[in-house]
Amino acid sequence: MEGPLAFSRVIDKINREIGKKVAWLILLAVIVATVNAIVRKVFSVSSNAWLELQWVLFGTVFLLCAAWTLQVKEHIRIDIVNSMLPKRVQQWIDLIGHTLFLMPFCLLMIYHSWPFFTRSYAVNEQSLSAGGLPQWPAKGLVIIGFILLAFQGISEIIKQIAIMRGKLDDDSSRGHAAAAEAEAQRLLDQAKAEGLAP
Repeated sequence: MEGPLAFSRVIDKINREIGKKVAWLILLAVIVATVNAIVRKVFSVSSNAWLELQWVLFGTVFLLCAAWTLQVKEHIRIDIVNSMLPKRVQQWIDLIGHTLFLMPFCLLMIYHSWPFFTRSYAVNEQSLSAGGLPQWPAKGLVIIGFILLAFQGISEIIKQIAIMRGKLDDDSSRGHAAAAEAEAQRLLDQAKAEGLAP
């Protein structure tokens, strides 16, 4: 099981690094939106390219951070129902869900997105709005996003099997929110130690 777990750790590391870097595009999208609004109101100048850039930046974050979101267990799930079930049932639900639903969905999206992208790229498809951006880069992001998500799905399946075999600790309760709370507590403890907090 060590070989698959090593592969899983590589996938996790790649998706974590991509996610952490791409997430900064939210800040860029906010800056673009702010500057665009100010320029439009103050100078009565507007550009469809700036509006579309905001959409592309948001779409990039949504698509390229989806794998990282899955990894840190912040994807949408029915926790109220799931938390009432025995741990073993929860583990089986995760394994079956990733294997029978997530993976086929990702593969279908990759399969159908490829011609969607290649046709757009072949004709250098441009926005229908005057002064808008090319469309094919955004369509290419769909493929990349689902490839990353599919690999993360493989990683999650490997980890879930290892957990069910007792080869890996179950960290299902440690999502991003729990990590943020732990970091806040660490900072508070550090501030207390330095006499900066009561």
